Amino acid sequence: MSSNAKIVLRKKPNKDGRYPLAIRISKNRRSNYHYIGHYIDVKDWDEKNIRVKKSHSNANRLNGLLSYKLSEANKMLIELQSEKKDLSANQIKKKLYTSSESTTFFEVAQEFLDELEANKKLSRLSSDKARVNHVLSFCKSKQLTFQEIDEQFLRRFKSYLKSTRSISERSIVNNLIVIRTIYNRAIKMDIVDSKLYPFGSDKIRIKFPETEKIGLTKNEVIKLETVKNLTDNETHARNVWLFSFYFAGIRIADVLQIRWSDIYDERLHYRMNKNSKLLSLKIPDKIFPILKYYYQCKKNDDNFIFPEMEKANLKDAKDIYTKTKTANMKFNKYLVTVAEKAEILKKITMHIARHSFGNISEDKIPINMLQKLYRHSSITTTINYQSNFIHRDADDALDSVINF
Repeated sequence: MSSNAKIVLRKKPNKDGRYPLAIRISKNRRSNYHYIGHYIDVKDWDEKNIRVKKSHSNANRLNGLLSYKLSEANKMLIELQSEKKDLSANQIKKKLYTSSESTTFFEVAQEFLDELEANKKLSRLSSDKARVNHVLSFCKSKQLTFQEIDEQFLRRFKSYLKSTRSISERSIVNNLIVIRTIYNRAIKMDIVDSKLYPFGSDKIRIKFPETEKIGLTKNEVIKLETVKNLTDNETHARNVWLFSFYFAGIRIADVLQIRWSDIYDERLHYRMNKNSKLLSLKIPDKIFPILKYYYQCKKNDDNFIFPEMEKANLKDAKDIYTKTKTANMKFNKYLVTVAEKAEILKKITMHIARHSFGNISEDKIPINMLQKLYRHSSITTTINYQSNFIHRDADDALDSVINF
């Protein structure tokens, strides 16, 4: 399929509410954008005729610039096509507009974030966009090149995150991982020489600090199950937490999208959002009272068991993500007061349901079965995760020495 160039007004406003003009490079239904550097109000854009309206004070000059830029892009496209090279939209954009010395970190970062959005990885998009913005806040310029990102830059960035933004060691590592990911993309795009790569055992090492995963004990879960005098909102939050826990810590994004039709033959059948894995689990006896609690609101089998997603636009990944995030925040808010009434001192959140299952299971369940219950793709992930909760060998070893 031939490539083409077109002038567009991108629907991503700046802080002043104006929209960027860009040249869109398309190939095989994939697009990439080269920003011209000018922003206008959406009311000043003629979508049908692809030009700036006369209502804009600099309409003639902008339209002249757009025509020139489009003509320039089309000439270069013809030259590339005459070379009979099968290039992607991103490669074409690189050939047209960039050199390895001029492409900035933030240009490659934006392509990375756009890709996350296109693939509907919205949770990661939200986190990584904030981390890219940390780099911008640190260097105070969008003209940061990859050649400038060396060991000294990264060490100063780490100090900035720790001292100025009071970010934890684990979060600092996550910030460095995003920079490394974008740097690796730049190497593959021939933007920067791999010899300048600032990461590695003899340079900047990315090492995850040990973190303590805290889960509830069996007695604490019993307290949660039997606590009295809860409000309706507290009861609902407690029910969703227990539902997750009883099914080995199903993530909240999956819990909220389980429908009544997913339950049949006394089993739960569902597909995970994170990795699209299918899973079938026997319904524990403790789940049935929870199902009975919500059965009165059931209108048909297609309804969600829990109501948070009923008004979500299921064709809009952003709306699903937003409603899931809002629901999680709501549940965590009410779980604070549930814990107080249950006289549990630990902080209870929805994610703690997963840790609690791991804490109580300890080494009672074969690791292969835990991998299946946790829905981990790699058994190594399961081993590393469960090691946070297995203390018996260390406890026995300690007792063997000091109990004399």
